[in-house]
Amino acid sequence: MSTAHNDRLPPLNALRAFESAARHLSFANAAAELHVTPAALSQQIKSLEAHLGAPVFLRLNRRVELTDIGRMLAPNVSDGFEALQGAWSSALRRVEKQHLTVTAGPAFMAGWLAPRMGSFVTAHPEVELRFTASLRMLNFERDEIDLAIRFGAGDDAGYFSEDVFVDWVTPMVSPELAKQIKTPADVAKLPMVGQDSGGKLHDYERWDMWCDMYGVEKNADGPVFTTPDSALTYGVNGGGVVLGRISLAQHLLEAGQLVMPVLHSLRRNLRYRLVCPLGVEEEPNVRMFREWIKAEMAGLNRWSEGRRFE
Repeated sequence: MSTAHNDRLPPLNALRAFESAARHLSFANAAAELHVTPAALSQQIKSLEAHLGAPVFLRLNRRVELTDIGRMLAPNVSDGFEALQGAWSSALRRVEKQHLTVTAGPAFMAGWLAPRMGSFVTAHPEVELRFTASLRMLNFERDEIDLAIRFGAGDDAGYFSEDVFVDWVTPMVSPELAKQIKTPADVAKLPMVGQDSGGKLHDYERWDMWCDMYGVEKNADGPVFTTPDSALTYGVNGGGVVLGRISLAQHLLEAGQLVMPVLHSLRRNLRYRLVCPLGVEEEPNVRMFREWIKAEMAGLNRWSEGRRFE
């Protein structure tokens, strides 16, 4: 087969036929996937090879294999179709409906975001909101996510990322138990409710760090929970003292179900960020939500007034 030296791309159908056949290593299976006859698919691949000027498959008895050039071409063509499908899906979502899909951690979604969404819906009734509560790092295109609310130190290289709030923790107890606490040392006399999320993200929600920072001897272990909202619920019910995160406990503090008996708190570089693919941040629905949540989270700042941070 002579070399074509043709920089123009071959027809899209030919590339699609090649991508499918390279994945299946079968012309018959690829033809079935693309709803064409094996003869038609074979002709499309021959067209691609003619355009390229080199074979991409070795036709063997009852099977096919990729040539060296085919093996080089296949992953890049597959990535290209995946990117094209993602871009097309994103465009369709924005044409078909005025909606916004947001993902956040389950505890933040339930404890902070959901109770406040009424104000956004009232201000923007034309926007259909969709939520995905997950601790996984979702794929924006594959999972059809417009905006992610992420928590932690964060590395969002290659994405738009905007810091919203640096969170902090402090001992929190039911009003009844708070009567027993006058100093940081009194905190350790009560069951100290533990949290262990299985990773480093929430290490500052563990009692060892707070006790070391304020010279308190830890001596009263309580139960350990894997989610912060479960620990806070246990604290509301008077089971012990919780090292609560202000963003997740704000609604409980406002309702008087929990109180902060001492000023001694911890703040690290663990922050809420708004993350999305570059360029998406200026889409109207995303921009409206960004402005709304920044204004709402600014209300958390009043809880830090007069507190002691280490």
